[in-house]
Formats: sequence, C-alpha cells, structure tokens
Amino acid sequence: MKICETAEQAYQNMGIDPALWNMGEEILSHLKDRFEKIDETCEINQLKVLAAMQKNRISAEHFNGSTGYGYNDAGRDDLERVYADVFHTEDALVRAQITCGTHALSLALSANLRPQDEMLSISGKPYDTLEEVIGIRPSMGSLAEYGVSYRQVELTKDGSFDFDAIQKALGPKTRLAAIQRSKGYLTRPSLSVAQIAEAVRFVKDLRPDVIVMVDNCYGEFVDRVEPSDFGADMTVGSLIKNPGGGLAPMGGYIAGTKACVSNCAVRLTSPGLGREVGASLGINRSLYQGLFLAPVVTAGALKGAIFAANLFERFGYRCIPDAKQKRQDIIQAIEFGSAEGLIAFCEGIQAAAPVDSYVAPEPWAMPGYDSQVIMAAGAFIQGSSIELSADGPLHEPYAAYFQGGLTFAHAKFGILKAAQRLYEKGLLVF
Repeated sequence: MKICETAEQAYQNMGIDPALWNMGEEILSHLKDRFEKIDETCEINQLKVLAAMQKNRISAEHFNGSTGYGYNDAGRDDLERVYADVFHTEDALVRAQITCGTHALSLALSANLRPQDEMLSISGKPYDTLEEVIGIRPSMGSLAEYGVSYRQVELTKDGSFDFDAIQKALGPKTRLAAIQRSKGYLTRPSLSVAQIAEAVRFVKDLRPDVIVMVDNCYGEFVDRVEPSDFGADMTVGSLIKNPGGGLAPMGGYIAGTKACVSNCAVRLTSPGLGREVGASLGINRSLYQGLFLAPVVTAGALKGAIFAANLFERFGYRCIPDAKQKRQDIIQAIEFGSAEGLIAFCEGIQAAAPVDSYVAPEPWAMPGYDSQVIMAAGAFIQGSSIELSADGPLHEPYAAYFQGGLTFAHAKFGILKAAQRLYEKGLLVF
C-alpha cells in the first residue's frame, strides 16, 4: 500500500471511490451526538465489568489453565462469579464446552424442561437453528422427542409483546417462557431491555413458577442494563459474540438463578459431576480479557450499524432498524430485494476482511437452516459474529444481516466496501 497523507487517499488505495468516501464523511459528521451517547454507555459498562473483576480479586493466577477433569480451576470458577456480578444474577455458567449460542440455548432449555412440560415463545418465531432444537422441524434429540410441547405467541404488528395473547397462552403445562431479544433472520424490530423487562414482570405476576429465559445474543452491553436486571431467570449468549470482545476463541454463558444454572451444569456434564469438571485448557486469559474489552468492542459495532443504516438508506434500501431508531442489538438488517444485491453486499464485506479477503462467499446449505445461506466472515475466530460479518438466507426479502467489527474503523471500511461492490455491479448509484 502506498504511503498516504490523507484518509481519503488511504481509502482510495483500498478501492473506495472518492465520491463514496465523501458521502460517508458527510454522514458521519451528523452522527457525532449519537456516537457520544454510545460512548457514555460504553464507559458505564466498562466500569461495571471492571468492578466485577476487582470484587472477585482477579489475579495472574486466574489465567492458568487446567486439563483433564479440570478440578479446582480457580480461573474458570471465578470467571463465572465475574459474569454473575456483571449480569447481577445469583450464578453463571461460562464454559468453553458450550460450543455456540444455539448450544447454550439448547442446554438452558433441555436442562430446565421435563417430559410433559410446555415451552412457550412469547416473542414469535425463534431463530432458525432453534427450530430443530425445539422440534418445530423434526430432528434427532429434539425437545419434542422427549415429550416437551411447544407453542408461540406472535408479536404485534409494531413488534411489541401481545400481552392479552400471552395471558391466554399461559397454560397449566407451561414451564418456560422464552424471549428472543434480537430479530434473527426476520425483519421485525429487535426488543429493548425495557420491553423485555415489562414482559418478564407480566409473566411473573401471572405465573411466578414459570421460568423466563432470554436469548441475549447480540444484545450484551448495548444498553446500560441487561434482561437479568429485571428478573429473567436465565440470560443466555455466546462468547464469540458481544461478551467475548473478539478474543474469546469459543464458549457460551448462562447467567441466572442458582436453580436454573445448576440444572444447566448437570446437563452440560453429568449428574453427580455438574460444574466441578470441565477443563479450561489455557483460554482463561482470553475469556477475561475479551470480557474486559467487550463494552468498547460492542460500542464500535453499534456505531458501524448506525453508519450502515444511514448510508444504505441514502441509496434507497430499507434498513431495520432505520437510520434514526435507537439500537437494541448490534445487528443491522438491509433489504436488497434480490439475490444479486444480497450476494454483492456479502462479497464486499468479505473483501474488507483481514482474513480470507481474497475469497468470494457463496450460498450453501448451512446446518440448522431450512434454506441456503450466504455468509461473509473473514474472522480471526471462525463464526465470530462480533467481528465484521454479514449473512442472510437466499429468500425474500433477500436481507443481509450485518454485524460486528472489532474496531469502528474496520466496520466503516467494510460498509463502504460493500457499497462499492454494489456500485460496481450496477446495483446502486452515488
């Protein structure tokens, strides 16, 4: 790369048209106040994480790993105490053995539901990969195979909880009410913590015995509070999304009541062993440091999402949330209306990556999905959604779901590169 005296020259050397760069700079000049508010939230969350680490007296010894059974792994055990303090819960399970967000959710469900129980989703259709977990799409080992029934209550047209329908749906067999904070592969609004808090209170007032589980993926540290601050029995997520800060190489977490988390620990390992086993294999340092950086990394991803919405609305594409709406997670959906537009966008994101930038993503039958999916993910950690990435199913409305960026500078470049690719294919004009 040539030596550059200006940012414009640097972007031009990386293939960005000067007119597009100037448009991006003009948009950013109007986003300073919004970005300052994001930085304020980041600062509050940073201190929250720091306080939890200091309270639990984290030291260099906590970074040592364990092997085999993993007995007496202080780094692992105290990390779980840190997570419990960050999320203001009685307990937490944070393990490398939880392979992904879907696994964390599957674990939380299967550990706390029994045959003849009912699971009720009160936020409509769950994320695609949970359909086989639940048994909506028949699959080996699903909850349905074990006699757990399932129903769902749709959100209202404006994306709010339908409290009348929830009240009618809560039956004698209902054991667990599930809420999905993020939109998944839908173009509904993501749910705010305030909305979730109201729903948790509503369910608990009617049925204190019902467990409320929140799929918190993509939402951690976006707000100054979490669903667990308002009585959710389990808040569940992946460490290769927001809370891992881009450093966690694997893992998931479940933060909640002692009873629910203990059930999860037993289900993860075996009865009689529970949380006492599970080697950390030398990744403790990455998990601690990733959590420490998570508020800052999440703030950068939020800024990238807002910039993307403002840019692509200029080109006439529908964005969810739109350019002005408050953010509830790090995901930005952009509807392209055609397979060509979705594929070109993902090609641009891939071309902006530090890893595998030279390859072109192609749609394929990803495990757990009912249609082909294209995914751009040139990441240091495979599948890490807190890193710059974009994906979407190849069906109407051909929406790309953009998220991440370990730094805002990288997110900004990725968004411009995606627009550049669409321009080169004649799919937008600037």
